[in-house]
Amino acid sequence: MSVLTGANYLSLPGVVGDYASTPDTAALDITGDLDVRFDGTLTNWGATDLELIGKFTFATGGRSWYLGMRNGFPHFEWSTDGANTIQADAPVAPMIPPSGRLALAVTLDVNNGAGGSTVQFYTAPTIAGPWSYLGAPIVIAGTTSIFNSNAPLRIGDAIGSLNFTTAAGACHAAQVRSGIGGTLVANPDFTAQAAGTTSFTDSTGKVWTLAGGTDISNRRVRFSGEISSWPTRWESTDVYTQVEAAGILRRYGQGSAPLNSTLRRRVPTSPGIVAYWPMEDGASATQAMSPLPGVQPLRASGLQWATDDTLPGSAPLPVLAATASISGAVPLATPGQWQVEMVYNLDTMPSSLTTMLDVSATGTARRYLVRLQTNSVQVQALDVDGAQLGLINSTGPAFTGSWSRLQLIVNTSGSNTTMAIVWITIGGDGLAANATFAGSPGAVSGVSSPFGPGLAGMRLGHLGVFSVTNSTTYYQADDAFTGEPARERIERLAGEEGLPIAMLGPGDEQIGAQRLLPLLDLMRESEDVDRGILFESRDRLGLAYRDRTSLYNQAPALALNYHADIVGPLEPVDDDQHVRNDVTVTRLSGSSARSTLDTGALSTQSPPYGVGRYDDSSTLNLYSDDQPAQHASWGLHMGTWDETRYPVVRVNLARSPGLIDTATQVDVGDRITITNPPSFLPPDTMDLIAQGYAETLSQFEWTLEFNCTPAGPWNVSYLDDATYGRADTAGSSLAAAVTSTATSLSVATSSGPVWTQAAGDLPFDIRVGGEVMRVIAVSGSTSPQAVTVTRSINGVAKAQAFGADVRLATQPVIAL
Repeated sequence: MSVLTGANYLSLPGVVGDYASTPDTAALDITGDLDVRFDGTLTNWGATDLELIGKFTFATGGRSWYLGMRNGFPHFEWSTDGANTIQADAPVAPMIPPSGRLALAVTLDVNNGAGGSTVQFYTAPTIAGPWSYLGAPIVIAGTTSIFNSNAPLRIGDAIGSLNFTTAAGACHAAQVRSGIGGTLVANPDFTAQAAGTTSFTDSTGKVWTLAGGTDISNRRVRFSGEISSWPTRWESTDVYTQVEAAGILRRYGQGSAPLNSTLRRRVPTSPGIVAYWPMEDGASATQAMSPLPGVQPLRASGLQWATDDTLPGSAPLPVLAATASISGAVPLATPGQWQVEMVYNLDTMPSSLTTMLDVSATGTARRYLVRLQTNSVQVQALDVDGAQLGLINSTGPAFTGSWSRLQLIVNTSGSNTTMAIVWITIGGDGLAANATFAGSPGAVSGVSSPFGPGLAGMRLGHLGVFSVTNSTTYYQADDAFTGEPARERIERLAGEEGLPIAMLGPGDEQIGAQRLLPLLDLMRESEDVDRGILFESRDRLGLAYRDRTSLYNQAPALALNYHADIVGPLEPVDDDQHVRNDVTVTRLSGSSARSTLDTGALSTQSPPYGVGRYDDSSTLNLYSDDQPAQHASWGLHMGTWDETRYPVVRVNLARSPGLIDTATQVDVGDRITITNPPSFLPPDTMDLIAQGYAETLSQFEWTLEFNCTPAGPWNVSYLDDATYGRADTAGSSLAAAVTSTATSLSVATSSGPVWTQAAGDLPFDIRVGGEVMRVIAVSGSTSPQAVTVTRSINGVAKAQAFGADVRLATQPVIAL
């Protein structure tokens, strides 16, 4: 569902061959200082090797320069000879706004006057600025130059590489300047072009043409969803259907089947996998199934199936009885190298030499026996007659007592074979030993073991055979990605399931082990740990996730004037719906923490001294026992924020078309401000977070109703920030009453240090009896102090009584 209205842009589908270009000209053949700017609203800013704009091809002598992104960091690359390149990455990643719109610039000073060259990155809200440095300049030894290639200047699929990612979304404008801040030599402004235009001339005389699926458009996508049924009705000869569509969460929410274990999901998709038996079979199993086509089940006896569930990355695994054995045939792979790996948990070493694993192969050595006994781990390589070709005999510290991985790795080394035995404590360190013998490795043809009474009680599973020797498939999947940041968990799961998702913010709160739950449940528990927002994408059939930090201290996405922009009624609500003044958070299978507010208007005290107890208890899949206390404190902060709510803010875009460009950019989690409130409401700017919205589109109506909560709790402290980088008083009040116009206050401090007198700390705002005043001078190093102020910053003007509380207007909040 889309609407054609608002400012135009260059639509970039994100496919190789989608670009806008202008041919090479003398003006574009810049060999000295360069200044490049790109303004876009993209869905894939964080992609690897993202192409934005460049005069660069991989043809011989075609390389001049290009600007892109590499793993979320701006990347600039240029050539001095048309073949080899010099690269520079921004030292810090830019903060991508929730709207996805960012202007990015780079300058290259080919001779910085100190025997080197300098690259500097910049960002801005739009190409109009203001521009801010993105990290420190990158200084490169030696002066440089830019090769004068015959490549065209392209935007979107800038360099035409199949291995790189093409920008997807919208480009609003771009600029290329000869010299830093110098002469414009290319200036495509796509907002100034008519919809449907396929070719145009920019202000510098360059002719631009569109290729592939690009076009000039003003299309605003408002909804992407699926229709689950098409009920047909008719009246006389008019046949019609009324449909109801829903986003992708409806479909994914209907399935309740839990995902397989992390090992079971990861190993079968590994490069070089030849055979694999998870051994997660049910309690009455008689063999281990294989998820790989063409691989027969693993024959087994004497195994107590589905007995041990202590390995985070697995469903329950079997325990060996004294008479246990396994045997499985392995399809032959290309000979030359191979790796056999499994997980195991052995309490103690057997007292006599006992076979743990017997691998059959087609090379010079036909059998590889992994055998154990007290303080010894051995590997024997035997030829077809049983004669020993090679031997590893190593002590076995850390081989027992916890879940571990065992690897047998065999590789070619010239005319010899190198074999290695590796054991790795899951979540810890590992040990290895190796040996070499004459001959070739061949390929694995079978795996088996008679085990024996010495290994009774050992737990094992996830037996895999690989045709490569560097497989890291089991790494992290073995402990179910315990400690993984929440964003990475959500992004990884979406990628594994082929579910498109847009990510905003680092989402770095660590989460515990991935459990055997349905996909959405796993995503939701990551969302809960990070305290972010998972929601449906508006412009494609997929999801979006914005982390907690992306909600902090946002610039307004939509600034409204109450009298000019709001369609009533705007009804404030002051209730106890979200009050939580006694918060307990428990880590799943771990400890808990409690945080309470015991004094103040929303405290646990009985009225009139508080509101009574409003308790809340939650269990989160946190990574460590250090986290519950932080989460409980943050939950208390959110639950005791004392501010009136405005649940619905209604905007009529049919009546106010000037708001279309900004209002249609607002998405879940964005900040909305409303100035100039009616006289019967508090005079401060209404500061809100859009938790969602309802939209009505018809022939004559286009309204947006934003569901809002206060933004105040999300404004957190930052060091050295002029507003949010200040510590508040521990206790201050007026030492004398003042009139409504007095500009000199006497302020007494009853607890903690007195107010700062340093000129560098001024000005700052204080709140006294609902009135915001701006402090412009403080004198006196002891209490009371003389404070000079500008009155009525927020429109409140009134006399203030002796003893009135004096506080910073913006209270400092320590972020989670």
